[in-house]
Amino acid sequence: MTATTASSTTSPAHEPRRFSRGRITGLIMIAVLTLGLVYVHFAGSSTVVSVPAGAHAGQLTLKNCTYNTEKGAYAADCGTLVVPENRADPHSRLIALPVIRIRAHSAHPGAPIFRLEGGPGKTNMKFAEASRFTANHDVVLVGYRGVDGSVQLQCPEVESALEHSADFLGQKSLNAYSNALRSCAKRLQANGVDLAGYTLPERVNDLEAARKALGYHQIDLLSESAGTRTAMIYSWHYPAAIHRSVMIGVNPPGNFIWHPKTTDEQIDRYASLCAQDATCHKRTSDLAASLERTVAHMPNRFLFFPIKKGNARIASFFGLMETSENASPLSGPMTLDAWLSAAHGESSGLWFESLLAQIAFPTAFVWGDVAAVGMADNQAAERYYSSSEHDGPSIIGNPGTEFLFGGGGLLHAWPATPADNEYTHVQTSNVQTLLIGGSLDFATPPQVATKELLPYLPNGHQVILPNFGHTTSFWSEQTKASTHLINTYFDTGKVDDSLYKPQTVKLTPESTQTGPAKAIAGAMIGFGLLMILSLLLMWRRKHKRGGFGRKASAILRSVYLVVLGLGGWFIGLIIVLVALPTVPLNSELMAVLAIGTPIGLGTYWAWVNRDRPAKATRIGFGVALTSALVGALLGFNATTGLIAVITTIIGAAAGANLGLIALDIARIGERPETVPPIAIPAPIAIPAVEH
Repeated sequence: MTATTASSTTSPAHEPRRFSRGRITGLIMIAVLTLGLVYVHFAGSSTVVSVPAGAHAGQLTLKNCTYNTEKGAYAADCGTLVVPENRADPHSRLIALPVIRIRAHSAHPGAPIFRLEGGPGKTNMKFAEASRFTANHDVVLVGYRGVDGSVQLQCPEVESALEHSADFLGQKSLNAYSNALRSCAKRLQANGVDLAGYTLPERVNDLEAARKALGYHQIDLLSESAGTRTAMIYSWHYPAAIHRSVMIGVNPPGNFIWHPKTTDEQIDRYASLCAQDATCHKRTSDLAASLERTVAHMPNRFLFFPIKKGNARIASFFGLMETSENASPLSGPMTLDAWLSAAHGESSGLWFESLLAQIAFPTAFVWGDVAAVGMADNQAAERYYSSSEHDGPSIIGNPGTEFLFGGGGLLHAWPATPADNEYTHVQTSNVQTLLIGGSLDFATPPQVATKELLPYLPNGHQVILPNFGHTTSFWSEQTKASTHLINTYFDTGKVDDSLYKPQTVKLTPESTQTGPAKAIAGAMIGFGLLMILSLLLMWRRKHKRGGFGRKASAILRSVYLVVLGLGGWFIGLIIVLVALPTVPLNSELMAVLAIGTPIGLGTYWAWVNRDRPAKATRIGFGVALTSALVGALLGFNATTGLIAVITTIIGAAAGANLGLIALDIARIGERPETVPPIAIPAPIAIPAVEH
């Protein structure tokens, strides 16, 4: 007998591929975006010079490099100078400073030019205009201690205090600023930083050490703004080392304090120009009086956006320093236009200044250096704050001094050093010196240098440039004339300003602050409404038609997420600006929630459709939202500044899509009937055995 066999089975149903072409493409794009975020994070991290092993004070190591200027890359030498942190302490540790020498093109160059940037709180390693002087001079940049070196006086405490400020000039904010400086100083000292070494005389000693290490007999000094104070001290302490000195925007001792009377004089100069300008005169018969009235009765808001009045006044003061349109968006003419517009009921420009100050000022400076350098004028500040001058009548008050000195709180927040009182008065110097200033410069009015410094310079000269502002105006306007003036003086000692032509100031500027203000407000409101409308339409599409097609879904889950992310961020900004004045605009929590939430929702609505099981749909909602928020958090921390908005959007988009793709691959929540049946092999026929 022969045993019968069971024939076999149902054929397996078609099993959908877990790794379809679309999912593979999505995973590749997510991987590329993730690698991009990693690259941005590490590429953006600053490199700090360090003290080489076994180094000694005065040691300079150099290697060939290039330096980018306004005319392209120039051959240079880059290296590190090792100096004591505090030369008054024989046991002081060593610190390192960067040094760059942009090489002269001449085979027989003249005296090298040592460049001294202003500030305080700014780097001395950026000088795109170096190419204007390299035909016959090496140009040398020595990093500022506390800013550019192995020790940096960064004060995140101050940045945080300013970012959480409801108004920079409010007493609560001034107190928080001073307390933050005090906390920063204590933290730095606890970490081993000897703050007594971070003074202008020590900075001068660094320059002298670099001069000796580079083998130069004499050098030329090219300084500007606060850097001119360093140049003065250098000429007083090491006069034999200096060939000639050019100072642009001169700041004699005591003038880190801006005096309201002098500021009013500069406003009167603008008022005289306005009276001679038909368009400006039509807007106001007395610019100074109009400005004073508007300051006294500042508008409270633009549309529904509050104006932080102290912030606007500070931004206005810094804006009035420059006459050039190249200083946009904070130039004198633009600032005056904003105030005149406010006098006629248009407050958008002042809101723009308030917003700009809130965004830019907290991270604009190395605040420890601002404090350390500011203490060089502690005696002048004590006199100012103990007199009636600081709260006397003035057209715009004194927002610059109040802001940088914390209403006087800086004087008791940052440790004083013996060197602070070493150069509090002008000393006589026989160094050949050229003083250059703009007649409309609010930061360093040239009449101050004429009165307080020039009499102490037997070999000094002064050039006052009519209708020029501070240093940005000098470097960007009539560049051929300024280059000729400086090079001629360094090469021959002669003062030749013959190439200058009459400079005009456009008191009715082509670019205004009201235009950008309206554009920003419009973008915030427009993108916010578009985001809300988009999510509502996507939700409606799901409930009316079951979802989106494959192509539409792909677009919505990729390109369109940028729109949703920007819209969410703008909604977050509006909420913070209107209702939460002490929440920072760069708040991590705000950015992650405002960007991650709409991107998570948008990705989910583009993914879900009627064919998906209910369980998978429910799980997908949580996965998309959670993954978007996690991705947004990682993206936000990939970089800083406004670029963090983009990286947050990228991170949220990558996270939401990765979560849903993983859910699809895992097939979590699918119905049992959707799982292909297991094929059972047919029984093998076994021949019957005959007995």
